[in-house]
Amino acid sequence: MGHGPAVRRRKLGEELRRLRDRAGLTSGEAAARVGWHQSKVSRIETGRSGVKPADVARLLDAYEVLDPQLRALLGALADSAGSGGVDWTRAYSGLLPPQYRDFISLESQARSARTLETSVVPGLLQTPAYARAMTRAALGGLSPAKVDSLVEVRLARQEVLRADPPLMLSAVIDEAVVRRRVGGPAAMREQLRHLLDVAALEHVRLQVIPFHRGGYVGLTGPFLIFSFPAISDLDVVVIDHLTSSLYLERREDLEAYSAAFQSVQALALSSEDSLDLIARAARDEDEPG
Repeated sequence: MGHGPAVRRRKLGEELRRLRDRAGLTSGEAAARVGWHQSKVSRIETGRSGVKPADVARLLDAYEVLDPQLRALLGALADSAGSGGVDWTRAYSGLLPPQYRDFISLESQARSARTLETSVVPGLLQTPAYARAMTRAALGGLSPAKVDSLVEVRLARQEVLRADPPLMLSAVIDEAVVRRRVGGPAAMREQLRHLLDVAALEHVRLQVIPFHRGGYVGLTGPFLIFSFPAISDLDVVVIDHLTSSLYLERREDLEAYSAAFQSVQALALSSEDSLDLIARAARDEDEPG
C-alpha cells in the first residue's frame, strides 16, 4: 500500500523489468544499450527513482517494444509518477492537495473503474448543484470562490466519460445514495434524472443495492478499483479517508476487492430495475413533504 506516485513508480518499474527480461537482457546490458550506468536501470526497476517519458521510450526502443498502446501508457505513467497530476490540474495547484491531483491522474489514465458508493453519488456522475452541496457539507468554511473552483474540478474530471475511448465505469450504489436529499428537492431531482441519462451510455453500468438486501460486504467501506489498458498488474484499489487516500496494489488486495465488487454486483438490482428505482426516487422528489 502507499500513495499514488510511489505505486505507479513501482508498477512502472516492474513492467519495465518484465519487458527487459522478455528481451533477454540483463540490467547491465540494458544500461549499456542506452548509455546509462547499471544502477540507474536498477533504481527505475525497483521504483526508487522516477523516470522521464523520454527515458522510458529509450528503454522500450532497446527492448524492441513496438506496441503503440503499451508505449503510450508507460510514457503517461512515467509522466504522472513524476508530476503527480495531469496538465489541466496545474491551474488548480494552489487549491488541490497532492493526493487529489494524484487521484485525478490515475483516473485520467485508467481504462475502466469499478466503484462502490454507500452514501454519495460517485464524483463522475454528480451534477453541479449536487457537487456544490456536497463540497459545502464536506469542507465547511470554504469561500464561495473555492467551492466554485472545486466544483469546476469535479466537472472537468467527468471528461473521462466523454474521451475517446471513454472510461468504462461500473458503479454500484446503495439505495441511501438516491434517498439522501443533498442540496434540496430540486437539486436532488436533477441529480437523479442525470443518473438516468448517464446510465444510458454504453460504457456506464449503474446498479443499486436496495435497502431490503440488508448488510453486505463494503457497506461500511466504499472503494474504487482502477484498471489500465494492456497491463493488468497496474490495477490499483483506492480507499478514501477524510484527509487522504489509501492505495492498495498487492495482488491479494486486488483479488479481494475484485471479489467484493462481484459480490455487490450480484446482490444489487439489475441495471433495468435499478433505473426504475432511481426513477421512482426522482418522482418522490416531486411530492411535497
